[in-house]
This record gives sequence, C-alpha cells and structure tokens, in this order.
Amino acid sequence: MKYEVLDQKGGKVGEEPLPKEIFNKKLNTDLIYQVITSQMANKRRSIAHTKDRGEVRGGGRKPWRQKGLGRARHGSIRSPIWIGGGVTFGPRKEKIFEKKIPKKMKRLALFMLLSDKAKRKFLIILDQLGLEEAKTKKIVEIFNKLPSKKEKSLLALPEIDKKIILAARNIPYIEIIQARDLNCLKLVSFKYLIMPKESIEVIKKTFLKK
Repeated sequence: MKYEVLDQKGGKVGEEPLPKEIFNKKLNTDLIYQVITSQMANKRRSIAHTKDRGEVRGGGRKPWRQKGLGRARHGSIRSPIWIGGGVTFGPRKEKIFEKKIPKKMKRLALFMLLSDKAKRKFLIILDQLGLEEAKTKKIVEIFNKLPSKKEKSLLALPEIDKKIILAARNIPYIEIIQARDLNCLKLVSFKYLIMPKESIEVIKKTFLKK
C-alpha cells in the first residue's frame, strides 16, 4: 500500500509504502467506541465530595438534654437533619471511574483509525518538516499550503523538535504529539493527521508486536 508524500509547499514529491498491518484494517465502530470510552473514563477525576456526619466539624456534645424540655431529642448538631450537618448519600470522591481495556484491543482500534485516516485522505505525510528558527509565521505558511489548511490537525513528530513545538504552540487548530504517543482519543479529536515520513517507522516500532 503506497501513499503520496508531500513537501512543505504542498506539492507531491513521491510515494511512501504504508505497512498493511497498520494502515489496512477494517473499521469497527463498536471497538473504537469501547476504547475511547475507557480512555475518557480513565482521564476522569472525581471532584465532587460531601462530608458525612463523621467528617463535619463540631457536634461533640448533645445540644440539649434528652428529656424535660418538650423538644425532639438530638444527639449532635452534625446530624444530617440539621443545617450545617453531614450529608446523606452525597457524592464522594472515592468513586472510581477507571475502565480496563486489553492492550490488543487498544492497538487494533488505533490501527483502524489510522487506516480510516488514510482511506479518507485525512492523512498527510511530509517528506520532511523542519524550521530554521522557531517562528509561528513560518510554520503557519507551511500548514496553509497543505490540504488541511486551517482544519483541526494533529501533528505527529518522530521525536521532540523544540523549534516546531515553540512555533506551533499558539496555533489554535494544531496540536503536537510524538508518534509513539498516538492514541484513539487524539485521532478522533482531529480531522487531519500530519506527520513526517519518519513517524511511520516510529509507529511500527512502538505498536507492532515484535
């Protein structure tokens, strides 16, 4: 399977073979849904937390004696029926949202999305990507010449390039990630996937089972 390679001016300069083990998978939306749901759940943090009567401060003695006053009996002002008391059945931060998905399923879902990007021409492979200086204007000129234009795009670099990261960090429609950190949630969040051809080898080494 060969895919066209573009230069930084948006012109076709050749073709790059794509490994069929990664870029030739049939889409299974149910599997992708499971993987993305688990990723979102694993990122979720339980913030809402209410105190029960054992955690609320005060209430160490009875507010009044048990009998003789004509009032209802109470043992503590921190009872849930008192204002300022504990909360019954309120949200607790101990709740765990984590979902486990087998590695094989995650890897297969990633390959499916990469295959889908390639089939729908939402994958852009560059022969090289480099800047002489970290200027946002320079990298915007490059992106404007690519088919993605100003669409939301994920830039997968083979390794950390400080000049590119500094130049692109203020562009709202671009996010940078290392190719070895690609995941399903990132891929579905962006329309285009842009990467230098060196990133293909990084993806093979990272995700293909040896």
